[in-house]
Amino acid sequence: MSLQEDLTSVQRRLDDLMRCVGRLDEHVGDSLDMRRVRADAGHLRESLALLQDAAPAAAGKQTVEMVTIPDAPYDRGLWADAEDEGLGSPHRHAP
Repeated sequence: MSLQEDLTSVQRRLDDLMRCVGRLDEHVGDSLDMRRVRADAGHLRESLALLQDAAPAAAGKQTVEMVTIPDAPYDRGLWADAEDEGLGSPHRHAP
């Protein structure tokens, strides 16, 4: 699943949760525990909204740019005056 599909799935389930919390509220009434459940469900809704805003809209639609590397040998002039990493310079002794 892509990120957008996952976020949509979570949003649907959170909407179901909010409906269930509403029905539960009708049965239980206004108690401390019910207020906590309503507050926690509200926090989940706010957190998901923040996550959806922060997630890139095109996360699942990223295109990868291919870089072609030619088979032809490199121009040796590119490596003039370069030192081999870890081997030292040809005019100096390696430690």
